Amino acid sequence: MASAEQTKQAPDPLTFQTSPDRYRHIKLEVDGAVARIKLDIQENEGLKPGYQLKLNSYDMSVDVELADAVSRLRFEHPEVACVIVTSALDGVFSSGANIFMLGTSTHAFKVNFCKYTNETRLSIEDASMHSGQRYIAGLNGIASGGGYELPLACEEIYLVDDRRSAVALPEVPYLGVLPGTGGLTRVVDKRKVRRDLADVFTTLAEGVKGKRALEWGLVDGIFPPSKFTEGVEARAAAIAGEGHPERKGITLDSIEPEITDDAITYRHVRLTFGSQARVARLEIDGPSNLPAIPANASDLGADWYVLRMFRELDDALLRLRFNHPDVGLVILATRGAIPEVLAMDTQLAARADDWFVAEVTHHMKRVLKRLDLTAKSFFALVDEGSCFAGSLFELALAADRTYMLESDAVQIAISPMNSGRLSMSNGLSRLATRFLGNPDQAVLVAGLTEPLTPDDANDAGLVTFVVEDLDWDDEIRLAIEERASLSPDSLTGLEANLRFAGPETLETKIFGRLSAWQNWIFQRPNAVGDRGALTLYGKPESPEFDWRRT
Repeated sequence: MASAEQTKQAPDPLTFQTSPDRYRHIKLEVDGAVARIKLDIQENEGLKPGYQLKLNSYDMSVDVELADAVSRLRFEHPEVACVIVTSALDGVFSSGANIFMLGTSTHAFKVNFCKYTNETRLSIEDASMHSGQRYIAGLNGIASGGGYELPLACEEIYLVDDRRSAVALPEVPYLGVLPGTGGLTRVVDKRKVRRDLADVFTTLAEGVKGKRALEWGLVDGIFPPSKFTEGVEARAAAIAGEGHPERKGITLDSIEPEITDDAITYRHVRLTFGSQARVARLEIDGPSNLPAIPANASDLGADWYVLRMFRELDDALLRLRFNHPDVGLVILATRGAIPEVLAMDTQLAARADDWFVAEVTHHMKRVLKRLDLTAKSFFALVDEGSCFAGSLFELALAADRTYMLESDAVQIAISPMNSGRLSMSNGLSRLATRFLGNPDQAVLVAGLTEPLTPDDANDAGLVTFVVEDLDWDDEIRLAIEERASLSPDSLTGLEANLRFAGPETLETKIFGRLSAWQNWIFQRPNAVGDRGALTLYGKPESPEFDWRRT
């Protein structure tokens, strides 16, 4: 007999490519230095049948559009200096993630949905911090659950004071779960709301309105209905000023891979399956014949290798998460010439003050964070033909293990891109995280200017194992077989604990604390059992809890 989890719906294979002309749920408007993202969610156009997206509630189809809009504003409309996130519906901003969607989805989908949503919110914060595109939220109606967590990612929040509209995080009293996209962390860490007030707020199903929301620090300002639009627009105009008229945007084309039963093939990235159960191979072709960066770097457009390749890698990682849950181990490989990679990194470092080069570098950083946060094991294989150097060596540094073939023809290399430009969620470079107990070694390694042989790489602490040629095939096979045989739950916990050594940040709290607890709670009977709060939401019955605290 199928388990309850097996009978829940998993969506058809997801795609993560869209564009403004294909949006169904949001409206993107650009008016000089100010842009607006308006939620206009079509209730009958969710990702799958069985629920309606009423009251601007959202599912994955909405989040894909939102993530695309944030990225397009950074690359296609760099002149924008302020983005207003608001609703196209009167009286409702958003009622959050659709509960019936969550109730009918598999556990794996729920967890990956929350993780993707987290990453989208963090990309908004990254844009405010690094791209000169500051986000403010104009809440023209109730903002509940995930509908308040989206504004929490913005720098400022303004609420209409109409005696009805409120902000709320009602997941605990309504659903028996936690706010799943960083809400708890942002309330106390980012907005610095007092702990006792936050406790009251997150257990009030009806939320907090107007003046009290302002007094508690849950919003930055309130306006009466007659002055709401005018007030929010005035604040956006003050933030935006003249904008960034000197920046020339590019057009992001769609990343559409060729998909077969055993491979997903992009221009520079290949993801293959099938040779071993539960194992995939992610192979990246390094750069070749790179053009010089022109005076206006954005003239390189979306086809510039470093942008195109990392966009392909991002798409491949998302497909791995959502469409290939059985894959437990991913082999990371590169093919190309180390001098070409180092030349690319030299270009990036030399032109770091150009807005387009900086934006591409921040995109690289976010994609590598996506890899760090992916619940798969990663082994990097450095063999003949590899080009693990500089920014591509970040893949090996992100891997759980790195195996290097002992051969005079095999090398790795370090570049300035390894010294913090591509930082992890903990705020450190991957070199600094690797050598947390020996910071001097991180500084020493970062200063290396010549490629490293296998013995040099091993002595520097940059690889896990150096393997002789005669033993390579057998040792790699045994390592893969062993990893693929281990409990996937145990490995997820192991990797999440080991990958983020060092200081804790808002990001690491969201993924290591909130997401881990959400993952656990989503499997507990109090939430998803036959009489759980999430299962019975919207029904006349009351949930039944196991009252024992664990």
